[in-house]
Amino acid sequence: MIELGSVIKDLRSELQAAIEAGEDEDLRFELGPIELEVSVAVERSGSGGGKVRFWVVDLGGERRKDASNTQRIKLSLTPRLAGTDRAPQIAGHAGADEE
Repeated sequence: MIELGSVIKDLRSELQAAIEAGEDEDLRFELGPIELEVSVAVERSGSGGGKVRFWVVDLGGERRKDASNTQRIKLSLTPRLAGTDRAPQIAGHAGADEE
């Protein structure tokens, strides 16, 4: 299992790499809303004001006995460039042998 925050951090990193890779490209795409659907397990730690953590669960190939403790959630993320209200631009690049 991996923490939901780590999944979102990795997604942000991949999108940033795509933005940087496309800076000098002629063809660019505006990045629209991103829908991310994951299975999560919720864990509460500590007493009283304990921390709640969301873990992304990989259910492929492995059946979990405690599947009833997992929930599917769908996140809709709308990316914006820091300090602006603009959507990021990601480039598409066709290789020299593609036309």
